[in-house]
Amino acid sequence: MIRVEGTFAVTSWSEEPAADLGGGSKITVASIGQRFSGGIDADTVLDTVMAYRDDGTAQYRGYQRVDGEIQGRRGAFVLEVVGVFDGAVARTDLIVMSGTATGALAGLRGAGTSVVSGGADGTFTLDIELNDDAHPNEHEGGHDAKTH
Repeated sequence: MIRVEGTFAVTSWSEEPAADLGGGSKITVASIGQRFSGGIDADTVLDTVMAYRDDGTAQYRGYQRVDGEIQGRRGAFVLEVVGVFDGAVARTDLIVMSGTATGALAGLRGAGTSVVSGGADGTFTLDIELNDDAHPNEHEGGHDAKTH
């Protein structure tokens, strides 16, 4: 297992109402762009459904497409996202969705968390396993010998 940690900044946020449940409770659908830096260097888009209570707290779940690099390996994968917002801090469990990793990240497995406190930007920690068979060959042009 390898631990990757870093920060993320929100680059876009689009949230639309799906249902008004009365008394301040509602369900929304959001698409949130984020830029990961640190152990993962990537652009991401999180598509999520959020259920807000009348006190402003919420629970949410969705899928986050991650397109970038981990330890020099480029590829994409999907995180399954399940979280809780307590009115001040958003805590999210992240799981690499099996079978979604591509490129030099093919076979990626892992899980972790993210935390947003006092704003839109936050931190992430993932414990991952990289597939050594997916590592790009360092030979001419950086091409993987399996594709030529």
